[in-house]
Amino acid sequence: MSEVPLEAQVPDQRLGRPSWTAASPAWPVRARTSLVGVAGAVAAVTYLSWLLRPERVGHPALFFLLVVAELFNVVHALGFWWTCARSGDRPHRPSAGLPEVDVLIPVYGEPVEVVEPTVIAAGALRGARVRVAVLDDGASRDMEALARRHGARYVRRSVHVGAKAGNINHALRHVHAPFVAVFDCDHVPAPDFLERTLGQLSDPGVALVQTPQWYANASANEVAGAAASQQALFFGPIARGKDARGAMFCCGTNMVFRRAALDDVGGFPEQSVTEDFQLSLTLQERGWRTAYVPEVLAQGLGPEDMASYASQQQRWARGCLSAIPDLTRAGLPLRHKLQHLLSASYFLTGWTVLLYMALPVIRISTGAQPVAGAGADEFLVHFAPYFGLALLAVAVAGAGAYTWRAFALAFASWWIHVYATVQVLRRRPGRFVVTPKRGADGLQLRAVWPSLAALAVLVATIAWGLWRDRSPGTLNNVAFASVHVVVLATGVRPALRRRRTAERASAAPRRAAA
Repeated sequence: MSEVPLEAQVPDQRLGRPSWTAASPAWPVRARTSLVGVAGAVAAVTYLSWLLRPERVGHPALFFLLVVAELFNVVHALGFWWTCARSGDRPHRPSAGLPEVDVLIPVYGEPVEVVEPTVIAAGALRGARVRVAVLDDGASRDMEALARRHGARYVRRSVHVGAKAGNINHALRHVHAPFVAVFDCDHVPAPDFLERTLGQLSDPGVALVQTPQWYANASANEVAGAAASQQALFFGPIARGKDARGAMFCCGTNMVFRRAALDDVGGFPEQSVTEDFQLSLTLQERGWRTAYVPEVLAQGLGPEDMASYASQQQRWARGCLSAIPDLTRAGLPLRHKLQHLLSASYFLTGWTVLLYMALPVIRISTGAQPVAGAGADEFLVHFAPYFGLALLAVAVAGAGAYTWRAFALAFASWWIHVYATVQVLRRRPGRFVVTPKRGADGLQLRAVWPSLAALAVLVATIAWGLWRDRSPGTLNNVAFASVHVVVLATGVRPALRRRRTAERASAAPRRAAA
């Protein structure tokens, strides 16, 4: 490998100190999380007890849809609290000796300057005898030269099937170390990655050690920052809680496997666009266990524009939703199955957002409403504590990492969940699309047009309602519609503005002058 210091060769934001930690916060934060969770459960029971009275039934179909949506959200709120209630750090296990580790870096058309820091850092990993392989599904001469320049093996295949999973499986036939580490080509591992993870594999029943994904370009722009905030919520309290319950799953990068476990299940499943999630189910169904180390030991690049974010979320949504039938049939312990179902069914949340946006429009336009026999003030007395505490639980559990922009971006992505659901029900095969590592300039209306359409409908309905009728019922629904407008507008804003030159400069990794 190259003897020139990594920092001198490739000055890059991914080589700096992480600005976030996945470790458990101090006990006051954990205590507040539990307290808010209990209060939220009480508020949810109070609200549902009020809502489900026979006299509350307004328009039957709308009432039924509202109840289904509220029950779905209550289940997820309680599931979030159940997961995070045992959110702790796994004790560190030092690794013994210097085992052999094959480090695989799948590549498909990414720029050399994005991949190079990862290859260099992989060759500098401590705590093992490392062999690095660049798995190029794009057959790039520049990538081949990069691999040879840094002493890595260059692997490419002639038949391109199975996307990333097929690429890794092809490489597994050519490498033979007892452990295999996998990094996406934009995720640069820290030198002590293997020292901090291999010890967990001293337990012969552990197949996989996962570490967090952190986006080093979180400060580049609004999309990257919001996406990083969403990742921080998952790889913080949620992942720690899943690990405490034995239900952590593979997340595609920054992980190390026991080779025997991969061989036992036939490698990565190639029929899913979320091969990592599907692999975890198969491993756990065969009796293998997983481990999660809550330390940021690799830093990558998150999506920097709305088109990239939408593409990434679409792939995750379709893969996870398509796995639900397998989950329901899987021979897993109940707590593991429930944990995985919570993760997969999250991508149905967009349907509830669509309903919540539609209800005030329907009420103002037609007069039909789901809830009867209650004034606006009575509804708010029961609904507001439940809704407010649900949001507060996420904010408290995330220890400040989950931001308003992250929430708004997720809210404005409702249409991705709806579209993914329809495609899965139609049995349309998903396509693995690599998330671009650089943001595009200019407006990206195509990536947000469903939310823009929803915004237009909501604004028009508000104007119509205020012009026609200012009764308490109308004003209540105008207020709800206005809340949706504010959140949607915040979520789609990055797609409607050009990125500043400074943002572009800070977002892209830089190569050192020759």
